[in-house]
Amino acid sequence: MLTNSYPARKPTTAVRRAKPLIALLLTAAFAVTTAPIAAAATAPTDPNVRYFGRWNTANSAAYVSEWAGAYVLVGFTGRTVKLKQRNAIDFFVSIDGGADVSYTNRSGTVDLTPTPLATGNHTLRVSYRPIAGSYKGDAVFQGLELDSGAKTFAPSTPSKLIEFVGDSITVGQLSSKQALTAYGWLIGERLGAAHTQIAVGGACLVSAADGCIGMSDRFLRTGLQADAANWNFSRYRADAVVINLGTNDVGHSVTKEQFQSAYVTLIRRAREKYPNAAIFALQTFRKRFIPETQAAVQTVNDPKVKFVNTDGWIVEATDTADNVHPNDQGHRKIADRLAPIISAALGS
Repeated sequence: MLTNSYPARKPTTAVRRAKPLIALLLTAAFAVTTAPIAAAATAPTDPNVRYFGRWNTANSAAYVSEWAGAYVLVGFTGRTVKLKQRNAIDFFVSIDGGADVSYTNRSGTVDLTPTPLATGNHTLRVSYRPIAGSYKGDAVFQGLELDSGAKTFAPSTPSKLIEFVGDSITVGQLSSKQALTAYGWLIGERLGAAHTQIAVGGACLVSAADGCIGMSDRFLRTGLQADAANWNFSRYRADAVVINLGTNDVGHSVTKEQFQSAYVTLIRRAREKYPNAAIFALQTFRKRFIPETQAAVQTVNDPKVKFVNTDGWIVEATDTADNVHPNDQGHRKIADRLAPIISAALGS
């Protein structure tokens, strides 16, 4: 059997010189294909992020919420989303209108989708635990991280907004999810309205000499402190304002005359800032300063300002956690009574 035998040929000089270059190119290509994919970052200044309540936006990298009931709403694409926090805070997250999930004492970049979502458009709502009493969490929104190539979009938002002004009862203290299980939040959700709770535990109506936060004055502020910046009321217009104050003033030597005068001031300030809003002055559930509250409403003499009699709405023994603060059942009962009153005023 005949075979052809050829001697092995040595690589040419050009081929020998090309080998290192080819190897380098292959290495570089492999490195590019295996490098981590950068996430898409969203800053607090993103116009598609919608803020409800009073947010301090002085620092463009970190928006701060101090009052109860403030929340963030944003639409996003992709399958994952992470929340960028500064220091530790408790917060609640709802994705695509689902149940609010609790996150406790979280800081840094928090993964909100350990199980990736389906591909498509999604919505995210974040609400921070109110800063009050001994709780000093860091209610600061620093933006989001999304999938590479994902983006935010403007979410659908309600046309009406209700503002609830009060103390720890309006905050929702001692209810299961605080602001989220308080009557104000429940009413807003039930009526399909945006909502916010301008409230803090221990607040009075009158700025008392012993330091009690007086909401007739603090209503004008962005945050809790007496020297906090004045709030820019052009950032949103409330269609209804619910005032529930007077429970704490008794313990701070506030006189009847001081209370009535401060209530008139608060109503007039709310009217100045929200010219078309319906304003409701709730009778406190502990029945304090009732004649003075009624007299303040009469003094203002505005057809869109109403006194709301709350007799029989809740029973202390079964509807409160401590004979003062409503439990979840108590807040639901309050919402059942108050929601139709507000709805009628809003025409919804």
